[in-house]
Amino acid sequence: MSIGSKIEWLKKELPAHVTLVAVSKFHPAEAILEAYQAGQRIFGESRVQELTGKHKALPSDIEWHFIGPLQSNKVKDMAPFIHTIHSIDSLRLAEEVNKQAARHNRIIRVLLEIHIAAEEGKHGFTPSGVKELLTEGNIHSFNNIRICGLMGMATFTGDTTRIQTEFHSLSSLFQEIKSSPALKNAGYFNELSMGMTGDYRLAIQEGSTMVRIGSYIFGNR
Repeated sequence: MSIGSKIEWLKKELPAHVTLVAVSKFHPAEAILEAYQAGQRIFGESRVQELTGKHKALPSDIEWHFIGPLQSNKVKDMAPFIHTIHSIDSLRLAEEVNKQAARHNRIIRVLLEIHIAAEEGKHGFTPSGVKELLTEGNIHSFNNIRICGLMGMATFTGDTTRIQTEFHSLSSLFQEIKSSPALKNAGYFNELSMGMTGDYRLAIQEGSTMVRIGSYIFGNR
């Protein structure tokens, strides 16, 4: 099945309220263009240098999402064009994104990454840490970022019960934060980014609004 056919199949498969982020990291511009020609406009990258190169080479109406670990000193390179950053894992990083967005008179959408997996290599806030950040921190004073929701990655395992439990915990946290006094009137806090090629169906069952699918579309690299 071609890349275009896979995009078309996914668009029929996914519920209308779920956004598809086609994870194009490590794949060439030609592959992205094939997905683009099938109607896909949202693509996810995890390395800033690769992202900036693709941004220059590909159509200007692509909505670029950054989904990988992000160093503060790299933010400036993508601040002029990035649409959404899924991987905000510290107040310091949020401050830098806000600073660089202000330099370009932009508002950048961000998701706060939560560590839900039983793997030390994953990044993110703890549930208690993110609640403290949103209730006691000064992040709400940042005028050039918009906190649109949460992101998390489940443990890489074949144990679907574990995966579903982790997604359920993130979904519960999302609902708790969304209804908290700090955000209950914020109409933009509505994205829950969870689920990849191997587990997106479980993620959708648990309330995901955004899935990040790469290997199914583009193959392994």
